[in-house]
Amino acid sequence: MQSVETSNNATPGRGLLDTVDEHTQFAGSNCMEILLFSLGGGEIFGINVCKVREVTLTPKITRTPHMPAWVQGVISLRGSVIPVIDLARVLGVEATSASRCSTLMVAEFCGRSQGFLVDSVDRITRVTWDQVKSPDPALTGADGMVTAITRLPDGRLVSILDVEQVLATSFGEPAIPEIEPIENGHDLNVLFVDDSPLARREITSVLDKLGVRYQQATNGREAWEKLQTMAGQAQAEGTALNERVRLVLTDAEMPEMDGYVLARNIKADRRFSGIAVVMHTSLSSRSSSAVGRSADVDAYITKFEPIALAATLRPLLRARASASLACAS
Repeated sequence: MQSVETSNNATPGRGLLDTVDEHTQFAGSNCMEILLFSLGGGEIFGINVCKVREVTLTPKITRTPHMPAWVQGVISLRGSVIPVIDLARVLGVEATSASRCSTLMVAEFCGRSQGFLVDSVDRITRVTWDQVKSPDPALTGADGMVTAITRLPDGRLVSILDVEQVLATSFGEPAIPEIEPIENGHDLNVLFVDDSPLARREITSVLDKLGVRYQQATNGREAWEKLQTMAGQAQAEGTALNERVRLVLTDAEMPEMDGYVLARNIKADRRFSGIAVVMHTSLSSRSSSAVGRSADVDAYITKFEPIALAATLRPLLRARASASLACAS
C-alpha cells in the first residue's frame, strides 16, 4: 500500500491543514489523504482530509437544551454557529485518556459545518483506494459508523468513519419529500454506487418516488464489473447497452475504486456512449466540485438534498429516453 506521511502535528492547530486545497488534488488519482485521530482509546480513526476545515483546541461550548447526549452544544466560529458532537460517545468508545475532548476537529461536508470532539490528531497519510476495504458488517454493527478499513505501514488498522451516518445518528435522517414520478419511468434504468448505507437508503427512496428501475453497487470496482457484464450481455444479444442502464449515479469516495476513476473509465469506453454519469458526493467544496467536473461527469451534486437530486436526474433520464425513442422511430 502506498502510505505517505505528509504532515505530523500532535498539537492541534491550523498548521496541519494549512493546505487543504492542495490535498484536494489527490481526488481523482484513486488516492485519498486521511487525517488520523484518536478518541482516547486504542483505536485509530480516519477522515478524508478534504472534509476537515481546521483542527483547534476545544473552545468554550455553549450547552443547548433538547439535544442528544452526544451533542455537547454549539460554538461560534468565525461568525458561524456550529454544533459540536462528542465522537467517542456516538461510537461507544471508552476513552482512557485524561485529555479526551481537548481537541476540536471542524469538518465541512454536505454543505454543512460541524465540530467533532476528539482526543488528539496524529498526521495526514495518503493511501490508494484499492487498499481501502469495505468492513465486515459484523464488525461495524447496524449503525454502519465505519465505512472502510485500511492498514498503515506499521500494521495498525485505521477505521474510516462514515461521518454522514454520524450526523444522521446525532440529528436524525433527512426526510424524503414527495417527488413527482417520471412518465414511463419503469422503462428507465439507473445504476447507483455508494459505500454508505445511509446514502443508499436516500438514493433508493428518491428513485422509488421517481418510478425508475435501478441496480446498486457498494464501490467503484463492483460497479465497473457490473457495467462490464452488462456490456458483454448487450453485445451477445445485439441490443443497445443504454437499454440496460441509462444513467450511473456515483459517490466520489469509495473503497476499491473511487468515483472519479469510475467516471473516467465510463467516459473513455465507447461502449458506454450515451450513458449519463452523475457525481453524488458529500464533498461540497469548490475544489472538489472542480475535480468531479474534470472527470467529465454530466452533473455534480451534493448528497442529502433529495429535491435537488431528483431535479438533476429527471432531465438527464428524460433526454436519454427521448433519444432512444427517436432512434427507435
